[in-house]
Amino acid sequence: MRRREFITLLGGAAASWPLTARAQQGERMRRIVFLHGIAENDPEAKARVVAFQQGLEALGWVENRNIQIVHRFSGGDFAQMQAYTAALVVSSPDLIVASSSPVIAALKQATTTIPIVFSVVNDPLGQGFIANQARPGGNITGFTFVEFPMIGKWLELLKEIAPSIKRIRLLFNPQTAAYYPLFLREFGASAASLAAQVSATPVRDGAEIEAAAEALAREPAGGLIAAPDPFLNAHRALVMAVSERHRLPAIFGFRRYVSEGALMSYGPDAVDIVRRSASYVDRILKGEKPADLPVQAPTKYELAINLKTAKALTLEIPPTLLARADEVIE
Repeated sequence: MRRREFITLLGGAAASWPLTARAQQGERMRRIVFLHGIAENDPEAKARVVAFQQGLEALGWVENRNIQIVHRFSGGDFAQMQAYTAALVVSSPDLIVASSSPVIAALKQATTTIPIVFSVVNDPLGQGFIANQARPGGNITGFTFVEFPMIGKWLELLKEIAPSIKRIRLLFNPQTAAYYPLFLREFGASAASLAAQVSATPVRDGAEIEAAAEALAREPAGGLIAAPDPFLNAHRALVMAVSERHRLPAIFGFRRYVSEGALMSYGPDAVDIVRRSASYVDRILKGEKPADLPVQAPTKYELAINLKTAKALTLEIPPTLLARADEVIE
C-alpha cells in the first residue's frame, strides 16, 4: 500500500477518536473498531451496526459517553480489507471486532496484544485463528457463522425445492473465502445420499460469475450455492440475475437477500450474531481475556423462500417446505 494511502486510512480512524475523550468522572473512554466485510450502504451492514450498538447499550456501553466506536466497511474488496487492517492496528484501539476471514488472518499477523472478537466468520479453528473452540488461546475469540453440516443442509434444500437437480456448484472467492474447498469433505458425504454432483467453483470478478453460470447451464439440472462470502455478498445482485436468466435454482446464506429476489436462503441470523458479539466486547473491556472465552456457534437459523422467483423458475414449492420457512415472500 502506498504511504499516502496508509496515512489517509490511519488518519480517518484516528480522527474519529475524541482528542480529549472523557467518560463519566473516573471512567476511561474505551475505543473500539468494527471492520465489516460488506459495504456501508448495504442494508445488512446497517442492520448489523444497529444490532451491535443495541447489544452494547444493553450492557451499559453508550457511544460517546463511555465508548467510542469506529466502523469501517470494505465492501468485499480484499485489498481494502488489508489496507484497513494495517491502519487500524497502528491506531491502537482497545479492541477490534471484525467480520471477515482475510481481516482476521491479517490481524493475527499484525498484533498479538490487541483483543480481537470475530463475528460472522467461518471455520476459525481450521484457518488457524484459534487453538481450540473451548479455550481459543492468544488474543482472538468470537462467534462463528457457517459450520460444515450447513453444506449438507443447502444441498438438501436445493434438492427439495428442485428434485431434478443433478449438478450443484458452490461459488466462492478464494481471496475472501479460501476455506470453502475444505468444505468439499462435507459435500462428498451429502452428495452421495442426494445423488448430486457437487463442486466448488472459484470466482474473482463479475465475468467469472457469468462464466460459471453459463457453463453450468449448458447441461440440464444445474443449481447454485452462493457461499456466504464478502465478495459474493457484494455481487449478489449479479448472482441472482444470472441464476434466473439461466434458470438455475440458487440458495444463499442470508435471509435478507430473499427479499431482494433470491430464490431461497438458509443460514444463521447474522444480525443476531453481531448483537451477541457485544457480550464478548463487554467482558473483555471489563478485564476478561479472549484466550479464556470459548468460541460461540450460531443459535438461530432461518429459512426464507421467494415465491415470485420460484414461479419465474417454474418451480413448485412443496407445502412441507413452505410450512418450515421462517419467511415466505409473495
